[in-house]
Amino acid sequence: MKLQQYEEVIQVINSKPAGNIVATLVNKFEGIERTTLNSIWAQEMQKKVKKNFHRIHAQDKASEIYSNYLSCVESRDPPGILVKMALAMDYSPAMLAKLILEQYLIANCPHIIVSKSQVNRLLRDTTMIEDRDLSIEVYLCLLEDEVYGPFADSIKHSIGYEYEFFLRRELEKLNISYQNEDDLRLRGYDKTPDIKLDIPIAVDGKVVNWIESKASFGDEESHRTYLKDQFWSYWNRFGPGLVIYWFGFIEELDEYRDKGIMLRDSFPSNIVFMDPLSIA
Repeated sequence: MKLQQYEEVIQVINSKPAGNIVATLVNKFEGIERTTLNSIWAQEMQKKVKKNFHRIHAQDKASEIYSNYLSCVESRDPPGILVKMALAMDYSPAMLAKLILEQYLIANCPHIIVSKSQVNRLLRDTTMIEDRDLSIEVYLCLLEDEVYGPFADSIKHSIGYEYEFFLRRELEKLNISYQNEDDLRLRGYDKTPDIKLDIPIAVDGKVVNWIESKASFGDEESHRTYLKDQFWSYWNRFGPGLVIYWFGFIEELDEYRDKGIMLRDSFPSNIVFMDPLSIA
């Protein structure tokens, strides 16, 4: 995807269209896969949460939000109070539920110190929340949220494993020998790509020693972070490699091919294998 088209997608997301945002994007950008648009939207939501987290979770603001929630409960508003509040705030329902749950514990359990693990345990099993109304509200938020929360995390991990499995299967079909992350960690490596090839291959005329699978869209912010925290470390240890963003990427980011980091959005079909006889 060209940067210009990506910016058009972001513009639509920021316009806050009524209804389901991803459905709106699918209708407007017919040539782009739904999984790609969904990934871009999810990344934008993550950016908004990171940007507004400290402001919303500041004690004064958190107390105000909790008071508004209690007022809605006292007014006997129908279930879905927190989901509606999150929508109005343009914030993550699961993160808002976490904030409300923390405030509830602080207000009703003054004898204990509220911990992150305690809150996460209640998020994973909302039936353990003693307040019936709050239990339902938190559960609805977790169902609604496609980016944060235990349900969303499980889905993301499953999708990540699915594409890693697909990558391994494609390599095995071609009888390409490799080591995975677990194999490399047993050998003492701290920075490990998903796949380290035992014998290098060539793709688009470039040598590939390792492959990293990303079940997401490669936007500028995430890609720069991956370069800093992962890709250049792999390059330092194992030489040039390949990153597959299965849900696409901004084409202009594929700027380090000549330096040893190539980007693709699918498993390569134009693989060239090393010929030992040519070395002899």
